[in-house]
Amino acid sequence: MARYRAIAADLAARIREGRYAPGEALPPQRELSTAYGVTLMTLRQALGELSAEGLIVQKPGKGTYVAPSPAAYQLGSLRSFGDDLREQGHEVHTTVISRSLRRVPSRVAARLRVREDETALRLERVRAFAGRRAIHQISWVREPHASRLHDVDFTGTSLYAALADLGVMVARAAETIRPEVLSADVARHLDEAERAPVLISDRITYAPDGTALVTDRATMLGSMLQITADRAATGLSLHYGAV
Repeated sequence: MARYRAIAADLAARIREGRYAPGEALPPQRELSTAYGVTLMTLRQALGELSAEGLIVQKPGKGTYVAPSPAAYQLGSLRSFGDDLREQGHEVHTTVISRSLRRVPSRVAARLRVREDETALRLERVRAFAGRRAIHQISWVREPHASRLHDVDFTGTSLYAALADLGVMVARAAETIRPEVLSADVARHLDEAERAPVLISDRITYAPDGTALVTDRATMLGSMLQITADRAATGLSLHYGAV
């Protein structure tokens, strides 16, 4: 076995045994290379293996950290990303990048089933948990609710909670998830390199009468999140989890 792979296997075992806890910093690279009796290049090859496996997170200029423990987001719950993560004990910070009432682009008009000359609320947010930005989300809310939601403080209130406060009932959501690579414009919001692996969620939320209320596009770092499914005779439940 190549030396770097043996080192990666040893470090992986230490992480899985709990000798390095989730979120804990590993010893500095020079200290590790000395301990294993290898060059920095060999040590970095080993860390690259662990990073590819999702066991560690390397933060330039800060060090190498054990990846955070899984945190699930329940797809079928009809709640926000933030609410689901908070319920699991994660501290979630939401930053509102922008909000505005504007004419809907053709793609959004088709999803909301409105005319392209209509206006909607465009809400752009970034969610951070486990010490880093992990989710970039753009939501479009149709009228008549758009104008009434414009001044809501979405740093502490979820979009679904704000709709509920208006008396708006949510019946179901349709969501498509696909793997993608990070675009340059979103990369700057997530402090991640362009073309890093991500999951793209396109979601439409409907009222009981079938009216499309909200359409969302969420970009989630592939290094932070995974999807699991629980299958039963009565249905399917999907969960997002932090890696």
